Amino acid sequence: MGLVLAVFDIDGVVADVRHRLHHLDRPKSWSAFFAAADHDTLLPEGARLVADLARAHEIVWLTGRPAWLRNTTVAWLARFGLPGTELHLRPDRDHRPARQFKVAVLRRLASRDVAAFIDDDPEVISAAGAAGFPAVLADWVPREASLRDAQERLGRT
Repeated sequence: MGLVLAVFDIDGVVADVRHRLHHLDRPKSWSAFFAAADHDTLLPEGARLVADLARAHEIVWLTGRPAWLRNTTVAWLARFGLPGTELHLRPDRDHRPARQFKVAVLRRLASRDVAAFIDDDPEVISAAGAAGFPAVLADWVPREASLRDAQERLGRT
């Protein structure tokens, strides 16, 4: 049997997206917002938590990024030496709120024992906790209204 899972979000947990949030102002430019993802810097708090949990857990990535961003995301994770090869992205036409999308994926992963789920979205953390998953809020980056809107109302990240 494999290691228990530690499931991490990416944006706002290990990737600093603040440099691209202006693309979510009016008019919104989703293509520009996502195109800038390869320029995200590493958040040291998230990287340390990943390294700590990787000692006894299999690292799995669960992000609201669209599926078409897979190659960029895989390259970004590799560039910063982050462990884990399993990556779950939002299907391109799936615009459910982040809390619904992520809890659905966590339920699929549950057969493999999810020991921790780390996300920066309080609504996702609340929903994951209510669904029985041990959820930890990544609170090292101040929450931006534009990102909350993108995650919860528009189902885009």
